Amino acid sequence: MIRVVLAEDQGMVLGAFAALLDLQPDIEVVAGVADGDAALAAVTEHRPDVLLTDIEMPGRSGLDVAAELRRRNDPTRVLIVTTFARGGYLRRAMEAGVLGYVLKDAPIAELVDALRKVHAGERVIAPELAVAAWDSADPLTDRERELLREVVEGASNTEIAHRLHLAEGTVRNYLSTAMAKLNARNRSEAATIARERGWL
Repeated sequence: MIRVVLAEDQGMVLGAFAALLDLQPDIEVVAGVADGDAALAAVTEHRPDVLLTDIEMPGRSGLDVAAELRRRNDPTRVLIVTTFARGGYLRRAMEAGVLGYVLKDAPIAELVDALRKVHAGERVIAPELAVAAWDSADPLTDRERELLREVVEGASNTEIAHRLHLAEGTVRNYLSTAMAKLNARNRSEAATIARERGWL
């Protein structure tokens, strides 16, 4: 049996995935969770063969969870199923050791096939995602991404400086550099561009 933990913040999608996968004779869904922190806890508790996860969820993203599992040398393989065909996301997924990356609008047979291949240690990437990945290189540093994520959350420069233990001038400098790289007029536009391209 392939033991699977599902992580998906939309209840209806989570339930549909669980029901469809449970119909497969060789797949057992051992847990279904709705956010990244719960996904990490479920993997720790259940030791599944595969974590099937969305990217954008409350708390940690699916990419954050994959990166943390890799840091821990956890043997659980990760298959990302998302609505977002963003090259930046795919690049980050590859860096985090994700083996599979497919789109939610793919037929269920493709998802099941991808899950079995990932379980077997094969890499599975939707072709349209591979094309998108090579079309967009991420120019941002880790620190610039970190600050732009704070901007997305609505934090002011003062709040960002306080949270990340930086001088306010340092925050302004990082954000100005990010704005220049993205040809953005202001920090909010820079955060929007980076998010839309899958770099956050």
